[in-house]
Amino acid sequence: MKKCAFLLLGMLLLMATALTPAAFAEEKTADKPDLAKDAKSAIMLERDTGKILFEKDADKPLPPASMTKLMTLLIIMEELENGNLNKKEKVRISENAASMGGSQIFLEAGEEMTVDDLLKGIAVASGNDASVAMAEKIAGSEASFVEKMNKKAKQLHLKNTKFQNVSGLPAKDHYSTARDMALIAKELLRYEDITNYTSIYEDYLRKGKENEFWLVNTNKLVKHYPGVDGLKTGFTNEAKYCLTATAKKEGMRVVTVVMGAETIKKRNAATANMLDYAFNHYQTKQLFKKGQTVSKLDMLKAEKRHVNIVTAASVSTLLKKGEKPQNITTEAKMKETFHLPLKKGEQVGELHVKRGNKILSKTPLIVEEAVEPASYFTLFKRSMQKLSKSN
Repeated sequence: MKKCAFLLLGMLLLMATALTPAAFAEEKTADKPDLAKDAKSAIMLERDTGKILFEKDADKPLPPASMTKLMTLLIIMEELENGNLNKKEKVRISENAASMGGSQIFLEAGEEMTVDDLLKGIAVASGNDASVAMAEKIAGSEASFVEKMNKKAKQLHLKNTKFQNVSGLPAKDHYSTARDMALIAKELLRYEDITNYTSIYEDYLRKGKENEFWLVNTNKLVKHYPGVDGLKTGFTNEAKYCLTATAKKEGMRVVTVVMGAETIKKRNAATANMLDYAFNHYQTKQLFKKGQTVSKLDMLKAEKRHVNIVTAASVSTLLKKGEKPQNITTEAKMKETFHLPLKKGEQVGELHVKRGNKILSKTPLIVEEAVEPASYFTLFKRSMQKLSKSN
């Protein structure tokens, strides 16, 4: 395809009072207290920038238990975003899904439940049966859905993750790491609607019916730590107590992962320690909102010639408490060529946040809408318009 021209709307430049380069230097974990002393593995990152604020054996492969469902939820949210699912549509529950053990919402074979309620069942009550039901709805079988999970893991460049099921029930060769779980959570949080589910502390399914079911969030920090609105707990005898949590305060969203704690109390304490540290020592300055226009594509061979290029996620810069940004710039780096058609949300570049020549973060830039090749009639009309202008 012919190289497509693009029009950049400009570069954002933020100037403020002095901030020394050392303030942005990567802090060593050794300089911090052991924020997760009772965990086998742990990590903490700021969501927008992806900057690691703390880590402890973060690349150690361990069983993730029900934190596996973060990837299950991610694929469900993608299907909803792409229009392949509707929250109001009903899913018929198979005997296989209804037979799942462990955490469950006691689905019955032949029962029908909406996607919306099944999402609640997964996000709030960690329902294994609800997870399998959604997997079968999307991919036809749990095994086929697991293939999607592992494909997505490769797309996210997860180096130490492999899934064998959608629920996190014990299985040979089913593992992940604190770092990979944090990256899945970061991606999941691009879908801002997800916290409308993971922040629910209690709710009901089949409300008013004989088989009404009371949902209570397995993540008690949703109720007891201000700002926590997700994401997913996990426990098996092998994995011990695990939690991928997220909290937002004053515009800054933090993701933490704790794996292998001996008790719920120790797991929650490690999570709270990391969150306290982050909110006491760091702040963010938002540069772009999710979906904000950064540039435009001018494509002669597209049906709609001018298309907005927007941020795929919120874009911020991370600062120490009390510090102000200096010499922070953003630059849109576009792909040189595009092959039509382009799907809505397809990546066509990156937004680089820089201080001087140092790149602080990269955020995907995506097309705001689908872009179809121009029809012969459109191309003919443009040729005639160009010809008339030249005369």
